[in-house]
Amino acid sequence: MAAITLEGNPFNTNGDLPAVGAKAPDFCLVAADLSEVSLATHAGKKKLLNIVPSLDTPVCATSTQKFNAAMAAKENAVALVISADLPFAMSRFCGAEGIDNVISLSMMRDKRFAEAYGMLIVDGPLAGLCARGVVVLDENDTVVYTQLVTEVVNEPDYEAALAAL
Repeated sequence: MAAITLEGNPFNTNGDLPAVGAKAPDFCLVAADLSEVSLATHAGKKKLLNIVPSLDTPVCATSTQKFNAAMAAKENAVALVISADLPFAMSRFCGAEGIDNVISLSMMRDKRFAEAYGMLIVDGPLAGLCARGVVVLDENDTVVYTQLVTEVVNEPDYEAALAAL
């Protein structure tokens, strides 16, 4: 269990992020077209997982916009923003904000992704959503970088995540 806060109020996740050097847990998430996406969908590419509670919050929106801008210059890499939002809402947000270098994925069918990555918030007002964090995988799906943002209203360390990618 990891301890995080929301504006200073403590609560917990179900576990810890995968360890650097570990094989990333596979997942099955839902894309904008309602298809299922797994690690194999982007086989052979480096992956930046921007894990957020909801794109309908200012910090989540900002992190998605910043990673979107940075990904325009990245080759053989993909950025995935993962939340509990419905694919329809994610598509509206991405369309309205001109997000085209980040792929939005939803946990709408189950929460196994959040559980496997230790990011499921288990208590407090955001229980059932993901904590905020970033996981970077190499082209073989080995974890090369992780960051759990311990205060949910803070942004991740963009420079460190992008350097790891």
